[in-house]
Amino acid sequence: MKKNSFLGTFLLATFLLLHSTSCKKDVSNETTDDNLSISENARMTTSAEEKKLETELLKDVRNATARFHSTTQAIGAGYVPDNHCVSVPNLGGMGYHWVNPSLVDPVFDPLKPEVVLYATGSDGELQLVAVEYIVINTGQTAPKFGNQPFIVGGTPVQVPHWSLHVWLYENNPSGIFVSFNPNISCP
Repeated sequence: MKKNSFLGTFLLATFLLLHSTSCKKDVSNETTDDNLSISENARMTTSAEEKKLETELLKDVRNATARFHSTTQAIGAGYVPDNHCVSVPNLGGMGYHWVNPSLVDPVFDPLKPEVVLYATGSDGELQLVAVEYIVINTGQTAPKFGNQPFIVGGTPVQVPHWSLHVWLYENNPSGIFVSFNPNISCP
């Protein structure tokens, strides 16, 4: 148990250290069913049944994470606030990464994302924009979110891992599973 606690703390510290730019965004925080549509640019064509299952999974994740619109709820669930925002010129941003170190492990549970992402809304308050999964690679089969494969690496975690962003609460014109969102910026 002590080893997992150390690993979580180490991973959190590493993650936060490398995500150190400032961020602000006028977030609309749309929650329409359009955000649950899968971008054809973000994944390969699948059968109608696979698309239906993936859409249901997205709805389940939205239901499981909707309470994190309240940052108080996110803190209570173990997510650690972060005051650094991630963005890259010409790609867009990711926002503020609030990591739950107890969830960073080799297990993929779509209803328990390792990271919740926030951006500053027009009212100056943090708005939930996305979730991110981080799965430590211990030799298991690479995870998939429905039919969407995770990317190798993608975070500053210093051990082999996979990651995946899911833009459930802020439309990402580049695709729901694309890491950077041009609607998010860090001035």
